[in-house]
Amino acid sequence: MKIIKVVAAIIIDGGKVFAARRGYGEFKGYWEFPGGKVKKGEKPDKALVREIWEELDTEIKVEEWFDTIEYDYPTFHLSMDCFLCRVMEGDLILKEHTDAKWLSAEMLNSVEWLPADMDLVTKIRNYLKQNGV
Repeated sequence: MKIIKVVAAIIIDGGKVFAARRGYGEFKGYWEFPGGKVKKGEKPDKALVREIWEELDTEIKVEEWFDTIEYDYPTFHLSMDCFLCRVMEGDLILKEHTDAKWLSAEMLNSVEWLPADMDLVTKIRNYLKQNGV
């Protein structure tokens, strides 16, 4: 099975996490944490900074690793490194997504997440509640 290596940004501000609705591909309409594929030879944190700049016209700071999600879709295996991030400069302008929301811990289940993101959503909810960020 093909393995796809991606990175995702968990952007937290004011106790809420940024979520975006996919505007393309097989999973169009599902919600996700923004990010994308890691290029060959690229470090995950650098890939994430590049992807957020490309997708959202925003500069982020990758603060720390949060989790790695391993998930089997029918046609590929997803390996997703997830990092806590914060916005340094920019307004999170949607270039590839159709919608975005800032979600509190209580609102995380109000959108339809990509299947691979479900375990991550639970961990983020717990993180937000425990850390009161």
